[in-house]
Amino acid sequence: MIAKSVLGLISLFMLVPIIIVLLSWFQPMADIWSHMYEYVLPQVLKNTAILLAMVIVIAGSLGTLLAWITSMYRFPGQRFFTWALMLPLAIPAYVLAFVSVGIIDYSGPLQTGLRAMGIDAGIPSVRNVWGAGIILSLAFYPYIYLLARQAFLSQGRRAIEAGQMLGLSRLQVFFKLALPQALPWIIGGLLLACMETLADFGAVSVFNVDTFTTAIYKAWFGFFSLTTAAQLAALLIVVVFMVMLFEQFWGSRRSSTMTQGDNRRFETSLLTSLLMSLVCLSVFLLAFLIPFIQLIYWTAKNYQQDFDARYVDFVINSLTIASMTTVFIAILAIIVAWVKRQYPDRVTRFMATMANLGYVVPGTVLAVGVFIPIAWLDNQLIGLGISNSQVLSGSVLVMLLALSTRFMTVSYQPVDRQLQRLTPNQEAAARLLSDSKMQRWRQVILPVLQPGVLTALLMGFVEVMKEMPITLMTRRQGWDTLAVRVFEMTSEGMWGRAALPSLLIVLVGLIPVWILLRQSEKTR
Repeated sequence: MIAKSVLGLISLFMLVPIIIVLLSWFQPMADIWSHMYEYVLPQVLKNTAILLAMVIVIAGSLGTLLAWITSMYRFPGQRFFTWALMLPLAIPAYVLAFVSVGIIDYSGPLQTGLRAMGIDAGIPSVRNVWGAGIILSLAFYPYIYLLARQAFLSQGRRAIEAGQMLGLSRLQVFFKLALPQALPWIIGGLLLACMETLADFGAVSVFNVDTFTTAIYKAWFGFFSLTTAAQLAALLIVVVFMVMLFEQFWGSRRSSTMTQGDNRRFETSLLTSLLMSLVCLSVFLLAFLIPFIQLIYWTAKNYQQDFDARYVDFVINSLTIASMTTVFIAILAIIVAWVKRQYPDRVTRFMATMANLGYVVPGTVLAVGVFIPIAWLDNQLIGLGISNSQVLSGSVLVMLLALSTRFMTVSYQPVDRQLQRLTPNQEAAARLLSDSKMQRWRQVILPVLQPGVLTALLMGFVEVMKEMPITLMTRRQGWDTLAVRVFEMTSEGMWGRAALPSLLIVLVGLIPVWILLRQSEKTR
């Protein structure tokens, strides 16, 4: 019972920010909301709908197409593109956004180079909702690519051959046989991409596009109304939860017994194979290689001017908050996974799910949900004479709580998967070897958990390093991280000076991609 009580407290701890945000609707703000309803919400809803539609169509088409050709056909560079098309996961959407704008803008290298050749291209501005939709699609298509490729690989070549024996062409086999079977996986990837789109703050800020996340930020720091920000956050929670319910529905329709199909690939004509290579190369260049090279160029160009003692603080602050959060959520993940294993009843599973609910909630929402009770507690301390100023608001504690709620599931998933490898026979043998629980943990359970815990620490660390809105909205003035530095520089249009912190974030972001690649190789 003590273990279940601990799990209940962890679940409640994770749910408090969401509950606080939802309760904000009991505080009416008629004056501000009349302005929001007339001038802000219509544009926010329109932009959000356009972005979601573009991500669904573009990212869905790209991810599915790339997954199909890399898993079913042999063409020049196929082995390279199989893993290279996952590399855009290492570039945060806000980095891809400002690099793309910096390249395409009138003063950027693309139009400057064209004018030098006497070509006045007259490229329209990309700082609008359509440009943001394209960039978000390039940033999030790997979610669909990963899941769709797993689905296609499980079908294997024999599925296509069976369809062809029935007189279907390969194109007909794709639309009538392969695609319907893979649809639950593709939709699962699409819904993940949609949740990331709803949660995005940095990329839409670069493109000057108002969405829920930017409206929450402006309500807090523009109108100085934390209540209005919380009410906007509550609306966003409703939208996100609707998407999450769809994801749960389609997730239940996916096969839980994925098997590896026949991995022999089809040969095709020279023209078709070259076309496949060209498609993969184009996406790889646009989504990863060109932005990565541009970051290196800008960093080299501005390094001496930009790098100073402040960067030591940026790096130290980033490493500090990332390390603290990672260790904290790893400990919580081990506790939650272990309690769920020891008490596999419905209530325990529900509490474990609630403890991981924060990952589907955007960072702006959690920032508001954590800051409100902390600010209230600060005011109570001042009222009681214990403190004469706000000591908790803007402290590392606020960031730690919000980041832990947001990324708990990033640590929990690898720990839980690894713990499932511990068989009942191994546990029984451990009990026979020792009566001491600590000794059993040290000699049997921890060695089994070690790979999962290591993955949890690495992936949690990287996710915290990349997180922008929580750190931006909850830090104290002057306590900047690499992600905050990127936001400040891009807000002023200084693309070159945002390159150095962005490059550091991208290099760190390659770690989870490498982990994913290794895991996919082991399961092949």
